[in-house]
Amino acid sequence: MIFLGFTDDSLDLKWRYKLILPTIASLPLLVAYSGPTALYVPPPFQHFLMYDGNLTILGHILNTVVVVDKLAGGAIVELGFYFLIFMGLLAVFCTNAVNILAGINGLECGQSYIIACSILFFKLYELTQLQYSKVSLENIELPENHLFALFMIMPFIGTTLGLLRYNWFPAQVFVGDTFCYFAGMTFAVVGIHGHFSKTLLLLFLPQVINFLYSLPQLFKIIPCPRHRLPRVDPTTQLLHYSRFPCAKEEHRWFKVRPGDEECPNYTLICVVLRVLGPMKERSLCLALLIIQTSCTIFAFFIRYVWLDMDWTTSVN
Repeated sequence: MIFLGFTDDSLDLKWRYKLILPTIASLPLLVAYSGPTALYVPPPFQHFLMYDGNLTILGHILNTVVVVDKLAGGAIVELGFYFLIFMGLLAVFCTNAVNILAGINGLECGQSYIIACSILFFKLYELTQLQYSKVSLENIELPENHLFALFMIMPFIGTTLGLLRYNWFPAQVFVGDTFCYFAGMTFAVVGIHGHFSKTLLLLFLPQVINFLYSLPQLFKIIPCPRHRLPRVDPTTQLLHYSRFPCAKEEHRWFKVRPGDEECPNYTLICVVLRVLGPMKERSLCLALLIIQTSCTIFAFFIRYVWLDMDWTTSVN
């Protein structure tokens, strides 16, 4: 992935290669995977698959493709080969998600650092849960997936923090696509072999939102310029959301005003600038990192509070 990032920085690869090459790069990762291929369905959604001990319509449809464990009450869905496809897509998403939410000093390293620290906190908290479950950590062998995630993510945090010092505004070092692809694949490897792929997607919530919001441009429904970076006002040095020119009758549903001759780029960065107004590059980066941190807190709320509620009473 580092080589792919370097190639992209040097040759400006087209988007289709950014999807194909990570897929090929993830093959050794999938071959080496030896963990479970079942999906645990969170309690709030289990009644969509089974109700009163019987499969629902959705459960019957899903059971024709994969296996819904009836003895588990719809809490476990065995995906089999489809889980490997999901992991391959996850690797492709992670490598590109960091790369498309980028372009200002400190953002790539900053978001990667926050995600990495969140993973570290998550795994350390899981270890404390083992201790508080009346099991002595000194007398048992720690789960291999916890140790793998910790050993991978701690050096990543240290090196990313050192890089962030020089990438912070005004940047002395520019990370480019090389770091973005490396960071994304690191998270994919840790999430897949650490067995917390769903939690990883929760930690990637801003990147998921940015990806979904960018779909009109990624799928060429509206033009997608090579670079969608904010525009700098040379007089005030403030950043404004970027736009691309178009005719008045074109892309009317995607413009700020239907009669405009410019259409905004569909990125999370542009949304923040449209909502909060023009701002300095350092302030914009801080605002985006605050969003990243807030989404991390929200992800842990879902993981440890919302999903642990007694949903049996609520459903009844």
